[in-house]
Amino acid sequence: MIKKNLFNEKFGPFIRRLRKEQKIGQRDFAKKIGIAASYLNDIEKEKRSAPKLDIIKNISELLKVESNYLNDLAGISKNEIAPDLNEYLKNILKKINTRSCKVAIIGLGYTGLPLLALFLKKKIKVVGIDKDKKKIIKLKKNISYISGVPNSLLKKNFQNVTYNFQYENINSCDIIIICLPTPLKKNFKPNLDYIKETLKKITPFLKKGQTLILESTSYPGTTRELIVKKLKNKFQLGKDFFIGFSSERINPGFKENSINKIPKVVSGFSENCLKVVTKTYSGIFDKIVIANSLEIAEFSKLLENIYRAVNISFINEMKFIADKMKLDIFEILKIAESKPFGFKRFNPGPGTGGHCIPIDPEYMYWKAKKLGIKANFIRLASKTNLKVVDFIKKKLKTILKQNKILLKNSKILLIGLSYKKNVADLRESSSLKLLSTFTNKVRRLDFHDKYIKSKINTRNFKTNEKSISISKKSLSRYDVVILMTDHDYLNYNMIYKYSKRLIDTRGIFKIDHKVIRA
Repeated sequence: MIKKNLFNEKFGPFIRRLRKEQKIGQRDFAKKIGIAASYLNDIEKEKRSAPKLDIIKNISELLKVESNYLNDLAGISKNEIAPDLNEYLKNILKKINTRSCKVAIIGLGYTGLPLLALFLKKKIKVVGIDKDKKKIIKLKKNISYISGVPNSLLKKNFQNVTYNFQYENINSCDIIIICLPTPLKKNFKPNLDYIKETLKKITPFLKKGQTLILESTSYPGTTRELIVKKLKNKFQLGKDFFIGFSSERINPGFKENSINKIPKVVSGFSENCLKVVTKTYSGIFDKIVIANSLEIAEFSKLLENIYRAVNISFINEMKFIADKMKLDIFEILKIAESKPFGFKRFNPGPGTGGHCIPIDPEYMYWKAKKLGIKANFIRLASKTNLKVVDFIKKKLKTILKQNKILLKNSKILLIGLSYKKNVADLRESSSLKLLSTFTNKVRRLDFHDKYIKSKINTRNFKTNEKSISISKKSLSRYDVVILMTDHDYLNYNMIYKYSKRLIDTRGIFKIDHKVIRA
């Protein structure tokens, strides 16, 4: 039974004055004060002292009244006031403002490493974490594996950064940013194992006052379902621990060393969380875009990428139709883009690659299905983009048949392995799908890409073969040369002149007796 007499004895005058000033209904007020009295009773049972401040905080939360106002009303002096939960907020904001905070970045790939470099430029201490030991060994030697992050930047700021493949250093950090891949399972469902595994490993090292931000792309609701749900019983989220989501907008190969100029989307679990996340990024990005919820920020990231996926699939389908009509889709696009309004050009290609375009639509499709919605348009776009590789295969078989060359006797050269030009990014590359298809099925199968300097070891394809050099002599050895990636360094005049037959997936060459589109 609640000891109301004890509560009234200690706080009666204060409570009567509070109710009068706040004009709170007696029944509602009595219910909430009863909870506070119960709290006091629990303290007395444990034979602990019940300082006024503890009760005041409890009442403050129950009645949604500012604690400072209650302190004055109850006659509590400032000297009696212990550090408020807002002290955690004040401390982290102060550290960010003075650049004395330490940031941990988990996942040092195409998102994480450029972000790490951005913090280093601002002289902010960083801990870089990646379970790939080869990456860590390189970084400790100030060797970058991403073109947009120069070795000189790492070397210049080596005193402000440490690298590790373990998580113990998390405990000494103020802000933790997760930049891990979110691939698909074989059944095309979201695979969040990297995030789940990392959360499990870092949780023992998390402490009050820290901030955890997710930058990995995923379906709307991921931050709340995975991170908030896991940590809500360990911390008072928004008070002594802060959670946010911020979508990455890195375009591999396009000025990774100046990503600060790309508007940065931020969101937070609560108003306080948003304050911390906003302050974290406003110090390194030129423009901050605030989303009103975690889910809005997560949804917007998928929308941005699905927009591209859908438009590219549409143009690829137009390419299929134009090909049947013996028309050049690139000539058609050239005419169409002369319209000064209502049209934005998207180019066809050998299929979509990278992490975003092939994968993000499936994340949204899965989420929509969970909600009872069939996102047929999204699924159709994904299927259409996957058909492009088969389209290229058919073109190759046709050109070989026309020249009476058996597939098993043919010599094929692929030019360009990365999914887009001027980068070494092999994620979801259509070139790798072709290599995988024709390996051991043709007499000779080679590739050229100066950006791919080591053996290929991806989740879906592995080979010990390395990129060959191309020259007048080497080009003439192959029955068919397939241009898959239009790198700027390539000598297209030489490729055209010395290739016997060309399959062009990028619209570089004009169609003639030796060039066909695919």
